[in-house]
Amino acid sequence: MEEVRRSSSRFNRICVFCGSSSGNKATYQDAAVELGKELVERRIDLVYGGGSVGLMGLISQAVHDGGRHVLGVIPRTLMPREITGVTVGEVRAVSDMHQRKAEMARQADAFIALPGGYGTLEELLEVITWAQLGIHRKPVGLLNVDGYYNSLLSFIDKAVDEGFISPTARRIIVSAPTAKDLVRELEEYVPEHDEVTSKLIWEEVGRRNYVPEAGVSTT
Repeated sequence: MEEVRRSSSRFNRICVFCGSSSGNKATYQDAAVELGKELVERRIDLVYGGGSVGLMGLISQAVHDGGRHVLGVIPRTLMPREITGVTVGEVRAVSDMHQRKAEMARQADAFIALPGGYGTLEELLEVITWAQLGIHRKPVGLLNVDGYYNSLLSFIDKAVDEGFISPTARRIIVSAPTAKDLVRELEEYVPEHDEVTSKLIWEEVGRRNYVPEAGVSTT
């Protein structure tokens, strides 16, 4: 049997934000599967929100089928509503949404958002904000399938033009239309930090169970 060639990555695990819906276009579903296959190809494990339906189910199944570890993190109160059928991989139950996001962030080396709704946006914007504040230096990517996130990126560019987001903070977000291009760009990402925010102290983040990278104080 011919051995499948797989490239390595500087990431051990990537957290993927995605929804329990599949969306109205097959391209969104295809993108979730392709991202899963790309993680497998690069020997990257998956951290995600713990569901088995919608895009969450598609990517988790693709990664699991490829032989990589899948970690789903989900609040106990959401398990009956979000999980249907057989969930693949490891499921880690947590007490609430704050602990869920903190645990996913702690476990991951980078973040990717597939097309999604309010929950996906909320998770995405929080890790972007944490990067802006210097809480972590992990890359954040948008899988901009069929221009799904064009309006969001235009809004962020408008915020830069109007002085609400700095050009440095704008560069936190990496976007690409395909999984292969996005993961490659995340691999090449070099973090930048604003001088002011890098001096702040993050006691509240420590209380919410987030474990920052070495060198970032929470006391």
